[in-house]
Amino acid sequence: MYEIDNTQRFLFDDTDVRGELVSLHESYQHVLAKHPYPQPVAQLLGEVLAAAALLVGTLKFDGLLVLQVRSSGPVSLLMIECSSEREVRGIARYDGERIAADASMRDLIPDGVLALTVDPKRGQRYQGIVDLEGETFAECLSAYFATSEQLATRFWLHADGQRARGFLLQQLPVDRQREAEDRQIAWEHVLTLANTLTAEELLALDNATVLHRLYHEDPVRLFEPLPLRFHCSCSRERSARALVSLGHADARQLLEEQGGSLEIDCQFCNERYLFDAADVDQLFAGGGSQNPSETRH
Repeated sequence: MYEIDNTQRFLFDDTDVRGELVSLHESYQHVLAKHPYPQPVAQLLGEVLAAAALLVGTLKFDGLLVLQVRSSGPVSLLMIECSSEREVRGIARYDGERIAADASMRDLIPDGVLALTVDPKRGQRYQGIVDLEGETFAECLSAYFATSEQLATRFWLHADGQRARGFLLQQLPVDRQREAEDRQIAWEHVLTLANTLTAEELLALDNATVLHRLYHEDPVRLFEPLPLRFHCSCSRERSARALVSLGHADARQLLEEQGGSLEIDCQFCNERYLFDAADVDQLFAGGGSQNPSETRH
């Protein structure tokens, strides 16, 4: 059992390999509580949630990482956001009538396309787009890294509707091992052992036990865990800015079409923000700002 949602880094002392484990329970439950997801969708959503948290740990940036999967299958959209502060939120759009109880990832997103976006607060925004190739989301991410110019990286991802777990191994730049053959032998060694870990073990065991189960004969340093939590960045102020972007005339027209009250709903957390005619006029009279404390849900 896990006392707190977290990511936890580990390092092999004698080789150029690092790893990371992620445990999500409370934050995963927050995401699932917002919509009545079928079990296969809830599991896939948990795996992508864990993947985003692991990926943030591989990057040194201040900003937001977004994983977005689009498909013409029963799940048309999966979207996970994870900030550098390890605040996560996520959503899936799906057609429940097309989802069998035992649906696989390929059944849910048969022609999935993954967009990985890194949006730093300072610096240039980066996005990579790739077709999903693999039978599981972990295989798809591993294939993405294998075909990119980044460091060799492998993922193991599992979720059961209660908790989501992720495990990552990554080859580091040349440091302790100078010979290519030595590096390859060490990499294959840690991968071979990692592949013996079952989904049941990863979901049931804590991080230290997982590492002992796999690498009790290897010198491994487990660093302090970093907490992770669910957080939605929506707010009344951001919703007001979205209205202002429409322009006063279009906002007034939309107001009339909706019977004198505008509703802006956050799809991630189901929060609802209401604006009446006086609110809309005030927004444009004040240059698009409104006191966030004047909140009506």
